[in-house]
This record gives sequence, C-alpha cells and structure tokens, in this order.
Amino acid sequence: MHVIKKSALGLALAWMSITLPAMAEGNIANGQAKSASCAACHGATGKASNTLYPNLAGQNEAYLALALQDYKKGSRTGGQAGIMQAFTSALSKQDIDDLAAYYAAQKP
Repeated sequence: MHVIKKSALGLALAWMSITLPAMAEGNIANGQAKSASCAACHGATGKASNTLYPNLAGQNEAYLALALQDYKKGSRTGGQAGIMQAFTSALSKQDIDDLAAYYAAQKP
C-alpha cells in the first residue's frame, strides 16, 4: 500500500512539472528599458491613468508573461487584444520575461 501511495505522488509531481507553465525568468532593469512603448497606455511604472487600460504594477510575473505570450500568439481576444497583438508581435521570449519581471516588481 505504501508503494502505491509513493508511486501516485511521483506521478502527480511529474504531471504537474509538465503541465504547469514555466516561471518567467526576466531581468527587471532590462524590462524597464524595454517598457517605453507600454508606458503610453499602462503608465511608466505600470499604473495606468486611463481606466480603459489595466494596471500592470505588482501583477504576478508568470501571469504577465503568459498574457503577453497569449497576445503574441493571438489566442487572447477581446478588449484591446488587437492593439496588444501588434505591440507583442516583435517581442522575443526574453523581452516578454523582462517586461513581466519589471512590472511585477513595481508597487501596485
């Protein structure tokens, strides 16, 4: 019985490592340098002055990276998705990770 529990735990951990998205590994300083085009809508530190645009400051880094990747792939729709697709189309994975790290590090 003990062997079965250990095997089930091992399988569950293996499944989680495959299915959970990888954590973003961005550089905050590089993200700040890359954030100029984001500032027009989301503010210099991720605090939007117009309620049409979401605040990015203090958001979860992995969430931000996933959202940017989804905009780039075109799998995120609605709202300002068309504009975000245009902005993210030229971003590399490292650019996305850096931007996510920068905005996650800002105070909400």
